[in-house]
Amino acid sequence: MQLKEFQQRTLVEVRSYLEHLAMLRDKVRKIGDPDLAVDFCIKAWEKARVPRPYVPRKNGLKEPLPAFCLKIPTGGGKTLLAVKTLDLVNMIYRKRKTGLVLWIVPTTQIYRQTIKSLKDRDHPYRQHLDLASGGRTVILEKADRFTPLDVEENLVALMLMLPSANRQTKETLKVFKDSGGFQDFFPREDDVKAQERLLGAYPNLDTYEKQSGFWGRQIKTSLGNTLRLLSPVIILDEGHKAYSAGAQETLRGFNPSLLVELSATPAEHSNILVDITGRELHREEMIKLDLHIVNKASPDWRDTLRTAFDKLGALADKAVENEANSGTHIRPICLIQVERTGSDQQGGKWIHSEQVKEHLIKSLGVPPEQIAIKTSEKDELKEVDDTGGLLSRECPVRFIITKQALQEGWDCSFAYVLVVLTNPSSRNSLTQLVGRILRQPFARKTHVRGLDESYVFCFQQKANALLDSIRNGFAGEGLGDLRGHVVLEDDAGAGAPAEGELFPIREKFREAAAKTILPVFVVRHGRSWRPLSYEMDIAARVDWGQADLDPVLQLTLAGCEEKDVEIGVTLVDDRHRLIGETVSTALKEGGIKVDSVFMTRQLCDIVPNPWQAHEFSRRVLDHFRKTLGGDVDRQLATNFVFIIEETRRRLESEKERLSERVFQDMLAADELRFLVIGKEIGWRFPSKVPIPKNAMRLVGERGQQLELLLHEAVSADEFNESEKTVAWYLEDQARFFFWFRNRSRHDYSVQGWRQHKIYPDFIFTTRSGESSFPDYDRVYVVETKGIHLRDNAKTDYIRRVFDICTKQARSRSWNELGLEMKDKIVRFEVIAEGELEVRLNEMISR
Repeated sequence: MQLKEFQQRTLVEVRSYLEHLAMLRDKVRKIGDPDLAVDFCIKAWEKARVPRPYVPRKNGLKEPLPAFCLKIPTGGGKTLLAVKTLDLVNMIYRKRKTGLVLWIVPTTQIYRQTIKSLKDRDHPYRQHLDLASGGRTVILEKADRFTPLDVEENLVALMLMLPSANRQTKETLKVFKDSGGFQDFFPREDDVKAQERLLGAYPNLDTYEKQSGFWGRQIKTSLGNTLRLLSPVIILDEGHKAYSAGAQETLRGFNPSLLVELSATPAEHSNILVDITGRELHREEMIKLDLHIVNKASPDWRDTLRTAFDKLGALADKAVENEANSGTHIRPICLIQVERTGSDQQGGKWIHSEQVKEHLIKSLGVPPEQIAIKTSEKDELKEVDDTGGLLSRECPVRFIITKQALQEGWDCSFAYVLVVLTNPSSRNSLTQLVGRILRQPFARKTHVRGLDESYVFCFQQKANALLDSIRNGFAGEGLGDLRGHVVLEDDAGAGAPAEGELFPIREKFREAAAKTILPVFVVRHGRSWRPLSYEMDIAARVDWGQADLDPVLQLTLAGCEEKDVEIGVTLVDDRHRLIGETVSTALKEGGIKVDSVFMTRQLCDIVPNPWQAHEFSRRVLDHFRKTLGGDVDRQLATNFVFIIEETRRRLESEKERLSERVFQDMLAADELRFLVIGKEIGWRFPSKVPIPKNAMRLVGERGQQLELLLHEAVSADEFNESEKTVAWYLEDQARFFFWFRNRSRHDYSVQGWRQHKIYPDFIFTTRSGESSFPDYDRVYVVETKGIHLRDNAKTDYIRRVFDICTKQARSRSWNELGLEMKDKIVRFEVIAEGELEVRLNEMISR
């Protein structure tokens, strides 16, 4: 599975923190300094240069508890990032592939979706877990039993629902009751000294008796106590829902070794390690925007439903046409929210699910099999899930009727239309349902406008209150920075989404901007030139035969796994022996079979040619089969995942090296140039830029109008806080002429030797004292980076590409860069957040 750029960045930042955390923890253990132990989590946070404060926590044993949050908006792949993060935690921090993971979710819907994915061996989430555990993954639920041997030999993921501390006390929860099945984790009841020793090590274990009892304090052999002994890693989905005092006490009481929160809207005291914005998801084509809202004036809900029905039909036609052109199957689905669903609630003034179903069938001609009702009493989607799911080509469902059952944790990327038939004065449920229709099918734009956007239909809502409600819904999904993409349309606009407002280049900059044209990398094509293509010109020319796998072939592998098995032979131990044999045999799952085909599948996202990837797999495995002594098959099985990981790491490094060589060789052979060719090749400023309706416009730091901005206005949604600082600084400098906010995937880009193009953040111009108005003498193409990203691999790559761009622009004659650019200097720069003013001042003074 190819990770998106923001997902790769997330894992880089998680790795950095875990490496500092592990180093400092090991130092604490070696020194034994209790004062350092208190704050090693904070020190690691500071060393990782996280630009947010850390709130320290302790587990139930009063030990420092490393806890961090991944702030990922709805649709950003939280579960995928959770399993990838878990792999990093095991590899870097825990330094083992086995142990207990406590996976906690807040709702039944999220629970069902998550456990279904994790139990499916063909699902990418489960495959990532299997790679992390060496194929020894066990997925359990609360009612399942497991033994010490299961946890020792496997990565055991236990799924739990987060109970509400306001409704239940700890004593009433089944997790903390002595229900049997976990006796093997605890001393015998009559072994008083062993019980005392265990309580000394784990003083927060639940017990039956007080100290004055006949047997002393007896430890409960409950699931809750078992979790406390195993120091699990906790994955906390929708972490912001677990910040009540009771919930936090319960979580810390499990004595976790590390806690990872996943949330689109973290709580105030959450330690946000990675903050992904809605703009990053939108840039990666993962969400359907704009969101169009049609507010019907008619008081009859049937008119609203009819309009939505027509819209769904138009989308279905576009989907059929798109499938014919692309082969991608999309079946647009309409979600309908009603006021009542109970069998005893029909006949009143409220809009009932059966009323809506009847109207769809009898008045709009919808076949009954295309309608599913999803309520707490009636779940017709469960049968759909059991027979392939909503994304299956064979699934007929196009309308889903619900009241509240889809508000949290339900996701289907085919959901395009939301119809709200609830009381116009109640907008809370509307706010919660918005996120259900935002996910883009297959995380890839169709480039068919209707199929890349989403739609809400309601009736008799107050316009301003409705917009506020929808925007609050965006904020609740972690997409607050995209609220400008919410478009309110009137009745007549239901079938044709409204455009945002277009803003032209300012009159005073128009002449200079018209003469500006920026170069791009082009490849010789016969007697002419064409823009550089990564797939055709870089990836296709990589000589994988030159890949050096020697570091992989020289790996030192661990010996065979040896497990001690204790078998009791006395009558006293007979019960324990029987329980151990029965449970461990029932739960044990085999490891990944050593198979070159399986290994090939793990390499194909790096090496695009499957035959070449298979050759690498065969070569590596054959090498170890020839060089290993002893039980070769067992040694390979023990180290198979390690071999795959190291091979992937080496091939990624070699791909970078070989791709850069192709790029540099093409430059040296004059097959690749950085230039402008007439009006066809090269980039010019857009004559107008759009701003979505209702979007906030960026203003100066003190609220004043922007004077040096190239166009008359720019959306504030296009900027994060660091980028706003850059814009405001540019506005205050007398020698700057104009500046332009370069939009990702829309405006100027540079194709290097990696697949993804580089979209710089800003293009700005400066004037010397000799420049005549209106003109400038320098153009700067600038990429800005947060201070914590200043030295990472991607930033280093952009610097190297930009250095080549600057060198090429300097060496080319003006007829190659365009006559308009004569006597003008073009430079490409990467500027880190902490050095912004110093670097910009240096650039001005040159």
